[in-house]
Amino acid sequence: MKPSKEIRQEFIDFFKKYDHTFVPSSPVIAHDDPTLMFTNAGMNQFKDVFLETGTRPYKRAANSQKCIRVSGKHNDLEEVGHDNYHHTYFEMLGNWSFGDYFKKEAIEWAWELLTEVWGIPKERLYATVFGGDEGDGLEADVEAENLWKEVTDIDPSHIIRCDKKDNFWEMGETGPCGPCSEIHIDMTDDLSGGPLVNADDERVIEIWNLVFIQYNREKGGGLKKLPAQHVDTGMGFERIVRILQNVTSNYDTDIFTPILHAIGKEVGIDYKSADKEIKAAFQVVADHVRMLTFSITDGELPSNETRGYVLRRILRRAARYGRKLNMSEPFIYKIVDAVVDVNGDAFPEVVQRASFVKDVIKSEEESFNKTLDRGIDLFNDIVKQVKDSNKDIIPGVEAFKLYDTFGFPVDLTRVMAEELQMSVDKAGFETEMTQQRERARQAGKFKLEDESADDWIELTPAAETSFNGYEETDLETEINKYAIRDGQYHVVLTVTPFYAESGGQVGDIGKIVGEGFELEVVDTRKQNGESVSICNAKGDIELKNANVRAIVDLDWRTPTTYNHTATHLLQAALQEVLGNHVRQAGSLVAPDYLRFDFTHFKKIERDELEQIEWLVNEKIQENLAVTYEYTKHAEAKERGAMALFGEKYGDIVRVVSIEPFSLELCGGCHVKATGQIGSFVITQESSIASGVRRIEALTGPKAVQFMTGNRDVVSHLTQLLNVPGDNLAQRVQELLDQNRSLEKELQKIQAQEVLQRSDDFLGKAESVGDVSLVLEEFNDMEVDLLKQLGDKLRQTAKSTVGFFVNHNDGRVNFVCAVTDDLIKDKGIKAGDLVRDAAKLAGGGGGGRPHLATAGAKSADKLPDVYAFLREKLAG
Repeated sequence: MKPSKEIRQEFIDFFKKYDHTFVPSSPVIAHDDPTLMFTNAGMNQFKDVFLETGTRPYKRAANSQKCIRVSGKHNDLEEVGHDNYHHTYFEMLGNWSFGDYFKKEAIEWAWELLTEVWGIPKERLYATVFGGDEGDGLEADVEAENLWKEVTDIDPSHIIRCDKKDNFWEMGETGPCGPCSEIHIDMTDDLSGGPLVNADDERVIEIWNLVFIQYNREKGGGLKKLPAQHVDTGMGFERIVRILQNVTSNYDTDIFTPILHAIGKEVGIDYKSADKEIKAAFQVVADHVRMLTFSITDGELPSNETRGYVLRRILRRAARYGRKLNMSEPFIYKIVDAVVDVNGDAFPEVVQRASFVKDVIKSEEESFNKTLDRGIDLFNDIVKQVKDSNKDIIPGVEAFKLYDTFGFPVDLTRVMAEELQMSVDKAGFETEMTQQRERARQAGKFKLEDESADDWIELTPAAETSFNGYEETDLETEINKYAIRDGQYHVVLTVTPFYAESGGQVGDIGKIVGEGFELEVVDTRKQNGESVSICNAKGDIELKNANVRAIVDLDWRTPTTYNHTATHLLQAALQEVLGNHVRQAGSLVAPDYLRFDFTHFKKIERDELEQIEWLVNEKIQENLAVTYEYTKHAEAKERGAMALFGEKYGDIVRVVSIEPFSLELCGGCHVKATGQIGSFVITQESSIASGVRRIEALTGPKAVQFMTGNRDVVSHLTQLLNVPGDNLAQRVQELLDQNRSLEKELQKIQAQEVLQRSDDFLGKAESVGDVSLVLEEFNDMEVDLLKQLGDKLRQTAKSTVGFFVNHNDGRVNFVCAVTDDLIKDKGIKAGDLVRDAAKLAGGGGGGRPHLATAGAKSADKLPDVYAFLREKLAG
């Protein structure tokens, strides 16, 4: 069997022989193409050539492109894993001509590679050509049809004309387009597959599409011939490997078998001997872990936004299919190594990022697994309610509850419903989603933005207002307009030095001084593109004269600039120490501290934090120049400038440079040189969400104060404990160990005391029918100790239920024990009792029939709990 690696290389070498330049695959994340969520074809990286907005130093190209398709005409997500040839991630082998060769060579070389190099039987191959379209005024592609007859020895009866839907390729509603010729293979046993071409039958599938770009679709819908003609071809790598390895499924090729083997090893099931349903679960996981590995490697992370949400959906779909393989613990991340082993030679980036990819997937699995089982329980409850109502459609509001509370993507809910011959009210779900977005939008509005524009009083007409605070912090200007709202003056200056809150940087404060009045600026915000200074008046004032002096409070602005420049240094340091996956996810730049949120999927180790802190301080000590310039957005991106989270940019952007360390798009205020920052110290690192970390830090005098304070604490402790500073940590650890040891001894004493009282508890048991109920309350007792008490009661008593309540900081815990004879003879189970009791008290829990635990929010409902227990046992 020819290895897939060899097949890929043979394709590349074949076209190199015909003077094609090998071009490495572009990332699957289409960062620079707003029209694409993911790279979905080999031609994506050459779109600018076809659109005549870019060029290449070569006329012929070949590559194997990483692609992702999660929806569309030929790739419904529901089919992935359930048939043998649809995938979310796949490779596309391709060759291109940019105004060089055209139909003759493309057809001739395709036939040569398939039949002579790879030896595919010619009688199994069919070629389709464009059959014309009256609406576009296009005749059939007779040129391609004749070339198939002239330059190949294909059976002429295997050349089939097809309509525009199948054999005319278009980039979009407008732009380059043209007829295509597809090559299909008949894999029926008796070569009877001719009628199945383009019939979406897995026995006759397309393996190569040759697109001849010769027209341009114009805005009016008309077609115009292009001055230069191009060739764009694409062949599914997984499909051609399946054919050349002579297997009946893509999943039986060496592209997938090592991955399926790795899954089988983790789940303890043999893929080959599994039934159809289990095999489908294997295949879903295998497909999805490939998609996740490549998309995370290329820079995307699971989230609740756009591309990130697609990743999250795919991962959660895989996790749910993992349940079919009896996997309730994270395991998908362990399969990444198999994906890397298969693909690492062709795509070395997956080798370099493997550890990070595993961390990301594991974190997501852990997060989702916490809610998956509870979500499945809720789903089953919903199904029961729907079926009890003699219906088979899950209401949209219930599907939304699963999404909003348990993170179930609606397509996952739909798949689960379809397995039960049910469906989901998708329209109702979308209505709930729309209402949630509107609620979020309303909640996110600032009061300032809600104010009416009709209350402005204009003093100085101005076509536009401007900010000049980068250069000046004290200037003569005029009041353009003002409004009085909630006792405060909202002032717009024609030229303002006050920075309006944006990009994480807080708004400036200061004062506005005019003839006979002074306004204290307490905040500055943006409203409708203008800087609005929020002011408190000093005494009774009357604004008549528009001429004023605006003065920024430098005690506020200056340390803010320290912190803003430090965030740029911090982000660059994070990427250097942790990796390029780090992206800003939010920030706060204030005068007293800075806060920086970023994507990273595990706790930062102490030595890593020290490296980051040291690197930032090193750049401060180097006193690097901080410069800025205005340039086109596209040019800034080409130079690698990082963008701020949540910011919208126009065509012209401000680029802040700290050469050679940092380059960012930023409209904020900065120091002139990094040395002005003085010093930088990290005060806290924490997790704020799945995959998002937060660093808080101080700069300048605040950092010095912090370090001085720490020094004083250390000095005091060394004196108090009578140890040198170098031994302080060791001494504190010793004391902690001693304390833990004493706590354990105390617990042992408590345990002995409580367990010795077990006979007393049994003696006080109340009879409920023919069951003895031991009902006791405790304060601040270890739950494990109460479980031991339950075990002892079970060993020494018959027909007994022990129910123990522990009060702890306003909450209560329940421990329930049931003797074996009650379990066997009466079906009384501790797990059921404690779960139902906890529900009455606003909590939850459960466990085994003989011993179970639960928690509740309040002790107020304990009388109801006790009444329930007595009623349940009496019945």
